[in-house]
Amino acid sequence: MTAFLSRAAVAAGLALLPCIALAQTPPADAPKADAPKPDAAKADAAGAKLLATVNGQQITEEDLRVAREDLAANLPPQLQGKARDAYLLDFLIDGALVAQLAKSEGLDKTPEYARRLAYYHEKLLMEAKLGQIAKAALTDEAIKKTYDDALKAQKPEQEVRARHILVATDDDAKKVIARLKAGEDFAKVAKEVSKDTSADGGELGWFAKDKMVPEFADAAFKLDVGQMSEPVKSPFGWHVIEVEGKREKPFPALDEVKDQVSRYVVQKAQSDAVTSLRKNAKIERAPGAPTASDETQVDDAAAAPAPAPAEEKKK
Repeated sequence: MTAFLSRAAVAAGLALLPCIALAQTPPADAPKADAPKPDAAKADAAGAKLLATVNGQQITEEDLRVAREDLAANLPPQLQGKARDAYLLDFLIDGALVAQLAKSEGLDKTPEYARRLAYYHEKLLMEAKLGQIAKAALTDEAIKKTYDDALKAQKPEQEVRARHILVATDDDAKKVIARLKAGEDFAKVAKEVSKDTSADGGELGWFAKDKMVPEFADAAFKLDVGQMSEPVKSPFGWHVIEVEGKREKPFPALDEVKDQVSRYVVQKAQSDAVTSLRKNAKIERAPGAPTASDETQVDDAAAAPAPAPAEEKKK
């Protein structure tokens, strides 16, 4: 699955999405946008069940649906059914009250309000269109073709199944080998002396060569099935390795990666659409405006944060 998700095509599709321009900020003296009238805003929800009124302003089931979709990711997972809808209705009521107060104070007449209204207007339009593109792109045929293309492009990669015993010194490793050659059970010896307590009985399961430190991987992949190594030194200590199996790394079944494939199909369709729009649009950046190259530049004057420790590979 990792190989499938790490394909350059996926990365390319993801990289294009942040390029979507959500909105242009109008100048400070831009004409003030009028707030949408409550009646006009609900024209498309005619006949929707009325849930509450707030100083005469109606809140309907359609308003609740929009709030549910907008806030779903931020709601506690245990909040479901009627309890969730009651919470959201209270949210809408509180929102209406605060919005009415803000309007009475003229906050809807400020340049900042006009800027934000323009931004969210374009953002909603963008999301609606991208959602439309996603729906049209996400077919069973597209999912199957994308999966099949990735399967064909998969390069053969060998995996090894092995177990090991990790000790502090070369002499300790030689003592372990002597015990094993005398017939003692590998798992039993591993539990008694191995420093790698995360491996149950020394078992490491299946792994590709790049998942292990080089010294360990080189030794393991040279062994035949059933063969035990001489002491192998790595940054973690001394290993005794036994290979239990070899195979070509299997490609995951479609059912196992369908969600990932579906996301890629959607992201590619959306990014292709944006790329096409950019290609056919007249885009002029003002002098000094940020560009894509700025994303990779580092300000030498700024103090660089301490790097996070790299994730250790398996022993």
